[in-house]
Amino acid sequence: MIEPLLLTTARVSTFNHDRALTGASGFFFLRDERLFLVTSRHVVIDAPSGHYPNRIEIELHTDEHNLTRQVALSVLLYRDERSVWHQGEDPSGEIDVAVIELDRNVMPESLAIRYFTPAHLQSALDDVEVGSSLLIVGFPLGFHDTLHHLPVVRQAVIASSFGLRFQGQGYFLTDARTHRGTSGAPVVMRSVEQGDDLPWKLLGVHSARIDVGGRDLERDESLGLNCAWYADILLTLTASVQT
Repeated sequence: MIEPLLLTTARVSTFNHDRALTGASGFFFLRDERLFLVTSRHVVIDAPSGHYPNRIEIELHTDEHNLTRQVALSVLLYRDERSVWHQGEDPSGEIDVAVIELDRNVMPESLAIRYFTPAHLQSALDDVEVGSSLLIVGFPLGFHDTLHHLPVVRQAVIASSFGLRFQGQGYFLTDARTHRGTSGAPVVMRSVEQGDDLPWKLLGVHSARIDVGGRDLERDESLGLNCAWYADILLTLTASVQT
């Protein structure tokens, strides 16, 4: 049996009409029987780099017993010239997380995915210590099991005080080797709770690597640190979606 964690995450490809643009990661979140795709906001729009896709494609497994079977679901990012994704902001600025509600009526009847729910969010912040072991599930540089269409997993640890907004921003730091294409990946910690077929706590949404200004590119290695936005923003973003 495949580990359920690997079925929570899908490869995301962005397009401007038929022109392929970038690759990223995303994962599924279920709330009140409504299914959402979660990814980084800069995957669906990024003004500084001139990134303006008008649709995305996500890969969906259709047979849990034969993972070579999959379909690509195309999702338009605008409807009536309005964006379909939902994003958040706080006093420090925009939060690099976006959620898109998926129309389950146009999805395959046979669907082999797993999803996080509000029950997978970490409620007691004091229970997560700096140095705790994490996993980041995604598609670095688009690399994945191309036969079974599964992501790969990188090990990480919490590198800043969890629950304390790093530099006043809505994220914490992880220490892990990451690459482009990992944006939007879930950051998870093994759960000690029993009775769940997905025994992981969803702590954050991986956004980007962090570097320091003035680093000597020849003498100094990159920090190897990343920012992960706190996953509890999903409660706000999914609650704001109107039926």
